[in-house]
Amino acid sequence: MMNAGSDIAAGITIRPAVAGEAALLERLIANSARQLGKAFYRDDETEAAIRHVFGVDSELIADGTYFVAEVGGQIAGCGGWSMRRTLFGGDRFALRERGLLDPAVDAARIRAFFTAPGWERRGIAKRLLQTCEDAASGAGFTRMALMATLPGVPFYAAHGYAPDAPIDHCCGEVSVRFVPMTKALLQR
Repeated sequence: MMNAGSDIAAGITIRPAVAGEAALLERLIANSARQLGKAFYRDDETEAAIRHVFGVDSELIADGTYFVAEVGGQIAGCGGWSMRRTLFGGDRFALRERGLLDPAVDAARIRAFFTAPGWERRGIAKRLLQTCEDAASGAGFTRMALMATLPGVPFYAAHGYAPDAPIDHCCGEVSVRFVPMTKALLQR
């Protein structure tokens, strides 16, 4: 791993995730949630979100819209976008919505962004987000929507996403706070 604060932007490779990486990405997501969410969530909230919401969405991998960021061959983050109705949650999320979005009226979804501990604030999520926004724009979408974790709100706000009122989502027996956010994409 590079020194904290290193400029690694040029060394980041973004590529589509593959199904065989799902278990590795699940571990990265859980580690990220536990480490980077400590100042925002209690341990029981984090563990409930990992059990019920966070995780890989295999539909996004199959669609080719879920990406990994690598630095020197090491996976440093993951995230994707979707043309599917589900706003957030991995495969085990019970409230998944079926169907595809219409780019003429719907906002594409930003989904499951997580940075590996030790790689935060080094351009990983920024490059993933730009990749996703470019791909969604290329598919005809003019707006983006996401459900941010509390530690993600400042990142998304810095990249033009506007927050709506926070929601408390029931994850098993534990309520966990999230923030819906939206952004209009610049037309090229």
